[in-house]
Amino acid sequence: MTIIDRRQAVLGLTAAALGTQMSSALAQRNAVRLVVPAAPGGAIDVIGRLYAQRMSEILSQTWVVENKAGANNTLGAAFVARAPADGGTFLTNADIQIMARYVMKSVSYDPVADFTPISRFGTSPMVLIGNAAKTPATASELIAAMKAQPTQFAFANSALGAMGHLATESFKRRIGVDALVVTYRGTAPALNDVIGGQTALMVAPLGSALPYIKAGQLRAFAIMGPKRHPNVPDVPTISEAAGLSGLDFMLWYALWAPKGLPEDIVKQVSPAVKTASKDPALVERLAALGVDPVTEDPADFARFIAGEVERSARVAEEAGIRPEQ
Repeated sequence: MTIIDRRQAVLGLTAAALGTQMSSALAQRNAVRLVVPAAPGGAIDVIGRLYAQRMSEILSQTWVVENKAGANNTLGAAFVARAPADGGTFLTNADIQIMARYVMKSVSYDPVADFTPISRFGTSPMVLIGNAAKTPATASELIAAMKAQPTQFAFANSALGAMGHLATESFKRRIGVDALVVTYRGTAPALNDVIGGQTALMVAPLGSALPYIKAGQLRAFAIMGPKRHPNVPDVPTISEAAGLSGLDFMLWYALWAPKGLPEDIVKQVSPAVKTASKDPALVERLAALGVDPVTEDPADFARFIAGEVERSARVAEEAGIRPEQ
């Protein structure tokens, strides 16, 4: 064997050893931290905990959920962006993740470039809802009433730049009504004020609004998407209800890691997410929340994010959404 051959052999052994070490890096961890940048009890938290339980079982680890809420979900996201990219810390967040710099003046991280996309967990349609006692019966009647008396139909909004906010602003522009939008600190207080009649309308996640729709406390006018949902089969799409095509807004929840997560760890975590998303018990739990599971590769998720960033930026600009704080 020549010196060159020996050197190549040694390099090959070294690479193999490093590959083995890297591939076991995730498995050697007793606990993985899953950061939820929202308060306990909300949809992001509940979905994160459901997946954490299944990921613990699939990967034979303990995935521990940590809530780090505040500043439009940016505090928890910033924590993950600064964490080592070693498989010890992950982030679960909703679509508002990519809107950070459109709604906050001081964001210490890049919402896209500073993270490794793993996969979406699931999607949930948005639904146009109203106070059952203070709104007309149908979407077409609602639009006519809004045009006649726009000051009577304020919208509740869960967070600046959230999917419901983007959908609300797009809906307002399409019908030509400049209705007031009141931003709350979360979906629950926004829904409570619509139920109580303090605000008339909201574009809300179906899963959050569903119990109140079924109880008759909220009126569901339309699904803000291309098709009806089996949880509310009698609720038409916004296209069916009012002839407004293209107003498709789907809330989504996903998993990220810090930028630079080694590929071997990505290749362990991504299939685990797919396996979890196909688990019948988890699918049933998600369905009860109005969430449909997603199975996709990191590259597919990255392409999806690129498209969402482009659309969200356009909607934010058209609606005049500006960074605050």
